Formats: sequence, C-alpha cells, structure tokens
Amino acid sequence: MSTIERHDRRTLPPLVAGERLDQPTFHERYEAMPSSTRAELIGGGVYMPSPLYYDHGETGEDISLWLGHYRRFTPGLGGAANATTILGEFGEVQPDHLLRIVHERVGKSRIVNGFVQGAPELIVEISRSSKRVDLGVKKADYEKAGVQEYVVVELEPDRVHWFVLRDGRYTEHSPGPDGVYRSEVYPGLWLDPSALFSENLDGIIAVLDRGLATPEHAAFVARLAGAAGPEPAP
Repeated sequence: MSTIERHDRRTLPPLVAGERLDQPTFHERYEAMPSSTRAELIGGGVYMPSPLYYDHGETGEDISLWLGHYRRFTPGLGGAANATTILGEFGEVQPDHLLRIVHERVGKSRIVNGFVQGAPELIVEISRSSKRVDLGVKKADYEKAGVQEYVVVELEPDRVHWFVLRDGRYTEHSPGPDGVYRSEVYPGLWLDPSALFSENLDGIIAVLDRGLATPEHAAFVARLAGAAGPEPAP
C-alpha cells in the first residue's frame, strides 16, 4: 500500500468495486479513501482485493529475500513491495513485488511524486484467490504497459508462471532442464521453484548465488555502470 497520507475529501464519492474510471479519477478518489482501503485500477475497472492468507504473506517474504539478494549484488536497480505503480490511463496497480532499472541507468520507469510511473522491467504477483485476475486482466495490462517479465507465483496448486514480452506479447518462459527459471531481462536472476514452495531459503539463495557468479551477470553489472547518467527533472 502507498505510505503517502491520504486526505479526507468529503466531496469525492468512495471507490466501488467494478466501476469504470480513468486513472487520474481513480487516483484522486483512492487518496481520499480511508488508509485501510486496498484498491487497484486494472483494465480501467476498480478491483478491491480480499484479505490475504498467511501463505501469501509468507511466500512474499521469500520473494523479497530473493529479489533483495539479487539487488545487493547488482547496483543500479530499485525494488519495492506493494508500491503504487501507474501504468497509464488504464491502470494503477500495487504489485506484490517489482524490480526496476533506475531511470538514470536507462530504466523504463521513474519515481514521480513518490509513485512508480511507467513499466518496471519485472513484476511478481503472488496468486491464490486472485489467480483469475493475475492471469487475466492484470496480465493484459502489464503486457500493454510493456513490463518485460511477469512472474505469477500461484499457490494451491503450487506453480510458477513466468512470462516474457516478445514483440509486444507475452510468451510462456520455461525453466531449464534442472527446473530452474532464468530471467532474460536480469542475467543471473535464477529461481528454483521447488526450493521456494518447500520454504527452503538456503536453497533459494544457493541457486541465486550460482546465477550471480555467471559471466552474464558480471557483464550486466558492467552495462548498468556504463549507462549511469544524470536523471532528468520530472
């Protein structure tokens, strides 16, 4: 959720699940809602998620560890959990996790007024009751916005859906023969789903460390360093 304080604007109607709004109207009315409100604009429609199960939060902690460990050894990246992300007129979402190349390193998204503006390079959603949305209209919005890799970690049944944007359309990205997923956008970002679903934190990090030790990751770090430059004014 956004940590920016929302102001009480009594003249604005409350958000209602299912209504159709443009992004500026949604954003203004969302900020006027009580701070406990959770809402997203997906495909131009208002979605108000249900409470989250414990396993959703637990898996989220493991994904945070995975992405945070990658960022530690990959300067020039930014990451967040549940940060408001403005995709365009059609969408304002709060992805469970995102990983972005910072704008001054030629990333596609920027931080404007405290919010993510544009498409992060990687988004991860943890999906249980929200599977229909995450693999449906939300996936379509991420594809339209140009999110290069979209990962849905599905719970019950436990499986990973990893999509890569090619020619403007998502295609399913398969794991290697060893069962490990390897990111195309972030060299060295490797995920072992068996370790993730068995809550084997040492296994998650061990596989990621193998990816971080590859020449491809070293070359990526060098490219990011070479792309550094001043960030334009908002």
